[in-house]
Amino acid sequence: VRVVESGGGFAQPGGSLRLSCVASTTHFSTGTMCWYRQVLGNERELVAKITMDGSTIHANSVKGRFTIDGDHARNTVFLQMNSLKPEDTAVYYCNALVFTMPPREYWGQGTQVTVSS
Repeated sequence: VRVVESGGGFAQPGGSLRLSCVASTTHFSTGTMCWYRQVLGNERELVAKITMDGSTIHANSVKGRFTIDGDHARNTVFLQMNSLKPEDTAVYYCNALVFTMPPREYWGQGTQVTVSS
């Protein structure tokens, strides 16, 4: 199973980026999928997550600005980031629960998001 993120890059304050994540597996389905972010020297923090039934949770720091959505049938999750702020600068990681035997979580390699004027 490979988890691959894409869509990171550079944005100005107030701008937008859309992150994508795919869990490449032909035999297993996915459960809850999440986006985390980490600034060097800090702990990794949960940004948003989406469950199999479509329920979502967003961190208070991104509510109203970021939106997680996904397609579990395609093992794919997205993070639409609007009204970006410099403090959103971080490496963003995708985390996917995959129903391997036994089920386990898989992490992507991360994608850098930089917000600066």
